Amino acid sequence: MPDEYLWDRSGEPDPEIQRLEEVLGRLGSKQSAPPWSKKLGVRTIPEPRRWRGAIAAGVVLAIAASWLVSRPFHTGWNVARIAGTPTLGSHSLRATGRLTVGEALVTDSHSRAKLGVWNIGEVEVEPNSRLRLLRAHKTDHRLALDRGTLHATIWAPPRLFSVETPAAVAVDLGCDYTLHVDASGTTLHVIMGWVGFMQNGHESWVPAGAECVMRRGTPPGTPYFVDASGTFRLALERFDFEHDAAALDAILPAARPRDALTLWHLLPKLHGSAQALVYERMAALVPPPAGVTRQGILADDRQMFDRWWDQLNFGDSSLWRIWKGPSPFQTK
Repeated sequence: MPDEYLWDRSGEPDPEIQRLEEVLGRLGSKQSAPPWSKKLGVRTIPEPRRWRGAIAAGVVLAIAASWLVSRPFHTGWNVARIAGTPTLGSHSLRATGRLTVGEALVTDSHSRAKLGVWNIGEVEVEPNSRLRLLRAHKTDHRLALDRGTLHATIWAPPRLFSVETPAAVAVDLGCDYTLHVDASGTTLHVIMGWVGFMQNGHESWVPAGAECVMRRGTPPGTPYFVDASGTFRLALERFDFEHDAAALDAILPAARPRDALTLWHLLPKLHGSAQALVYERMAALVPPPAGVTRQGILADDRQMFDRWWDQLNFGDSSLWRIWKGPSPFQTK
């Protein structure tokens, strides 16, 4: 939402801000400023009763400031047609409009649209998609992608923007990514930065060049780099969604050092000998740093998991710490 009106009233007026200005205006002082003291070079202190109005106005201003920061943007996000005729709410979008909280934006097979996410990024909506605006606060922007595909480019601090899907929630950590939803589930592909992918309390960490698939009614999928071998990816799919424990026999020998991303996420999902096999393969590909032991990893020591994660060196791995994670351990 443009903020020009808040600064110099040159932008589009916001009815709620105008009402707030009217209320605050009634509290304005009509008295002249107190005189300067010649001795001290400062203004003289007014009598105590004169402070009451100033204190009351200050309290109202503090409350108003807090309200302005946390309130929803009822005017919504700007939407622009790219191609065809998208549907915005109950109307056809011919050029531009606004998507308000609770409204849906729908594209058919010939239409595309672009959303301005306040001043923190933009979202392109591909054909045959339906999304809804769930929240629009300065500290919390959330969409719901019911079906179809969107491409998000976000330059805000981590966790300000998220997209809810039927299978999982994608939480932006400062990134550029594509999200696709169909009858089978949700696929996240990260182009730049990082995305946190959540399902039923399980959190996965997906860096640039990687994907993660989540399906409804199944345990969370495991992130993988898209340049992994076909053997590796097919075996991982069998492991994640067909509950084929024997798929590890194909995953482990096909893993490269780069695929330690996947093995790290697999470790807390497993028990016993299967977990030990994944540990041995990952340790051979990316030796654990000092202080990270086999016993500790097999006991799901979170600090050891975190230290080994840092050793993987997938770009700016500090970003996941802002999320207060990782915590893939809830799945056991």
